[in-house]
Amino acid sequence: MKLQKNRFLKTLLFLFILINVIAFFHAYKFTHFKENKSEKTQSPEKLSSWQKAKTLLLGVNNPKPKNSKFPSQKYKTLKLKSNKEIECWFVQNPNPKGTVILFHGYGSEKSSLIERSNIFQNLGYSTMLVDFMGSGNSEGNQTTIGFKEAEEVKTCFDYINSTGEKNIFLFGSSMGAAAIMKCINDSKINPKGIIIECPFGSMYQTVCARFKKMNAPTFPMAGILLFWGGIQNGFWGFNHTPSDYAKSIKCPTLLLYGEKDKSVSKQETDKIYHNLNSFKKLVIYKETGHENYLIKNKSQWVSDVTDFIAKTEKL
Repeated sequence: MKLQKNRFLKTLLFLFILINVIAFFHAYKFTHFKENKSEKTQSPEKLSSWQKAKTLLLGVNNPKPKNSKFPSQKYKTLKLKSNKEIECWFVQNPNPKGTVILFHGYGSEKSSLIERSNIFQNLGYSTMLVDFMGSGNSEGNQTTIGFKEAEEVKTCFDYINSTGEKNIFLFGSSMGAAAIMKCINDSKINPKGIIIECPFGSMYQTVCARFKKMNAPTFPMAGILLFWGGIQNGFWGFNHTPSDYAKSIKCPTLLLYGEKDKSVSKQETDKIYHNLNSFKKLVIYKETGHENYLIKNKSQWVSDVTDFIAKTEKL
């Protein structure tokens, strides 16, 4: 009996160590991009059962996102010193009503924001497109899914504010939205308004969503992965909660969400919306997932953004 008990305890210890080793490497690969040109792991929906099993065991392959195109208008490249050196493109509107600063999502970079920038330019705004740390031409290969990126949001806001511009809007998609929300919560900046697409409710929930998309149980791996990810990157991931940051947001907010989003739940979105403390509007796009909303909803997106900015300008 004692021998069986010892074997059982050794087996449990082995499994515990194995799970932590797997989670450690998963967390590192998820938060550190590779500098080489290896092929990026596809989204879970596009993976076969074998590929999902392989990814669950070995982690994702994440090459550093690179800018794939450039603005058609004349632009200025800026290098701003934040927690890391970040690169931005500033596109001056001939007769600006203000400036919109745009922040991309996880695994993306500033060239993905060009089409949205063009729309804001047509509305009469100058734009600044930002590479978060680890992406595009910004320093390093690390990402913290919006936690440390919040410092970079403040750096960009302070830069535009220092030029004398006071009519500043912030746009962010997914991770970019979370970074904006954390920045407002931490730094108390006061933009004219914010436009945020599909921010997650908490870091834990977004990690769980990734496991669900792989048809894998969330317990205990999601919590262990988040623990190691936070340790590796110098923050406590369980406290990264945009739904709580929303309570500190008092500027006008346009919250956009895709009804078929498998990365962010409707419950998370509803909680964020409920916690916002100023003029706010929630728009839900049907037949749309966690993706670029301009692909399926461009005309509606333009209408929603135009209407929001017009109403905010009157407040």
